Amino acid sequence: MKQKEQWTSKIGFVLAAAGSAIGLGAIWKFPYVAGISGGGAFFILFLIFTLMIGLPLLLSEFVLGRSTQGDAIRAYKTAAPGTKWYYVGYLGMITCFILLSYYSVIGGWIISYIINTLTRRLNGLKSVEYSRLFAETISNPWISISVHFIFMFITIAIVAKGVQKGIEKASQLMMPALFIIFVILVVRSLTLPGALEGIKFLFFPDFSKITAETVLLALGQAFFTLSVGVSVMVTYSSYVPKSANLTKSALSIVMMNIFVVILAGLAIFPAVFSFGLEPDAGPVLLFEVLPNIFNRLPFGMVFFFAFLVLFLFAALTSAFSMLEVTVAVITKGDPQKRKKWTWITGAAIFLAGIPSALSYGPWSDILIFNKIIFDAADYLVSNILLPAGALLIALFVPNKIDRTVLMKELGTGTLLPQPLFNTWYNLVRFAAPVAITAVLFELLGFWDTLSVVMKEVLSYLG
Repeated sequence: MKQKEQWTSKIGFVLAAAGSAIGLGAIWKFPYVAGISGGGAFFILFLIFTLMIGLPLLLSEFVLGRSTQGDAIRAYKTAAPGTKWYYVGYLGMITCFILLSYYSVIGGWIISYIINTLTRRLNGLKSVEYSRLFAETISNPWISISVHFIFMFITIAIVAKGVQKGIEKASQLMMPALFIIFVILVVRSLTLPGALEGIKFLFFPDFSKITAETVLLALGQAFFTLSVGVSVMVTYSSYVPKSANLTKSALSIVMMNIFVVILAGLAIFPAVFSFGLEPDAGPVLLFEVLPNIFNRLPFGMVFFFAFLVLFLFAALTSAFSMLEVTVAVITKGDPQKRKKWTWITGAAIFLAGIPSALSYGPWSDILIFNKIIFDAADYLVSNILLPAGALLIALFVPNKIDRTVLMKELGTGTLLPQPLFNTWYNLVRFAAPVAITAVLFELLGFWDTLSVVMKEVLSYLG
């Protein structure tokens, strides 16, 4: 067996890990969730939870991966031999498999809209026509499956090249391009008449809009957007040299993620408010609202094309990490097996994604718990598997890895003060499990059920 691959540089690791974190959740979901949750108030909560919960969890996965130098399965087996904790790794693999199967469908939609933009099919349409076109696109089985295939083909081709020549090289090209495109779009958005209202919405909090649900949404957004809970960062950090400073890398990734979230808000909210639209457009924002906005601007479709390329880069860099989790486990670090098993695994994910691709068309009548296949897969991942994985990792790291090992890993390359280590340790051990459990209960409707039960009890007691 050849030596296990490693990142060629710190910046290569940071960009790849940031690419995994900065996906559609950071760019697409944040504006929507912020739009329905009070704008600036939600943003402040998001920042607090990202630093207090997201960052400690990210560091936990980094420590586990780098200390064991193992994949999503071997890392747990090495850290806790003779236990069943390695099932957490299998949970991460399953989550990534399901997630990528429908995530690539969305990536395919982006590709279809890039084609539509290049062929000028989006030019001069009315608002209702953009909605109709999107409905026609996602309901057409040939279009949906074809672009889903193209997205997966690109993902497989990059990951098959390996950690250095594939994932790292692609991330080093895509991530700087993503930031450059974002800055251009932000500048254009901020120059629109009425853009100030969008800025106020994002940065001037209305704390009267904060509810218990808002807090839980911000908490969920904080750790979902950092790709924690599925052992992706365990896998990526296993390629990190022992001399690297994990704490600085984690801080860099978190800051980049926050920066992208701010850019997303500045690119979208000023444009939305400028044209008198609502900031809570939801997932259709990219395919219905934004083309409608850009179509009204001089050279608007050029900017929309740039937006689509940005989204595609963000989606691809996240897709690389999801596929890599499974490939790393199967190949056990052997580069000679990578190409074969990347294509086999990718093909399996493509096939698994076909039902999601068809769920808005021919298979729209197939329901799982009253949800179409696409929505059922999304619910399973977002509401159950992701928070469950994050919770298990938060329980595992402080309880199964010796404090001296944790201190050594976090202190490599820098002098980590004991109070700072203690803060991180207590946040992971106590605060994170409580917070994640609260989010999990909210997602599963536990609090609503509990509220109903308590009302009945109080009513009975008089």
